[in-house]
Amino acid sequence: MTPVLYSFRRCPYAMRARLALDVSGVQVALREVVLRDKPQAFLEASPSGTVPCLIDGTTVIDESIDIMHWALQQNDPEGWLDMPQLGHDLIARFDGPFKSALDRTKYATRYPDEDPEEHRRMASTFLMDLNAQIHGYIFGKPTLVDYAILPFVRQFAFIDKDWFDAQDWIVLHTWLDGFLASDRFNRIMPKFAQWHPDDAPLMFP
Repeated sequence: MTPVLYSFRRCPYAMRARLALDVSGVQVALREVVLRDKPQAFLEASPSGTVPCLIDGTTVIDESIDIMHWALQQNDPEGWLDMPQLGHDLIARFDGPFKSALDRTKYATRYPDEDPEEHRRMASTFLMDLNAQIHGYIFGKPTLVDYAILPFVRQFAFIDKDWFDAQDWIVLHTWLDGFLASDRFNRIMPKFAQWHPDDAPLMFP
């Protein structure tokens, strides 16, 4: 049977899963979830109740980075998995402290005891370091780390795009702008209709 991917268009974790599926060409039946109206089939399948969640037979994968590996281990035409350990370390930094700072900047009302400006400064230190590491791509060619991190840099950038564009991160801006203008980004970001159990399968990519 065709694997099933529960997704949410704007979620950066779901974006990274769709990016890996797009490059690998591994086809899934995409089910777009509305987070305020999660379908029962999704809640029964996902141990965490979060997107993305991939179901392949009896295997359930509900961590986005694991879905990326799952797809690329089947087909990796651009060699995304060919990267040094530093790439995995960067993904861990962005999934951990950077995402924490991002959330406390973007969703300040959820964290009334936190200073959003301080967290924006913390997130900015990660981006300054990243700006110094990028050479077209982080390792000079597209690898897993670029596409695992880009959705979160995009999310941070659009908290206050004017402020972000004013920062002296020229290389990082070029890297992000290239991603946002790419055919690949456009392919993973069409508006998907909310999935219902009686819908015909929506194949992706």
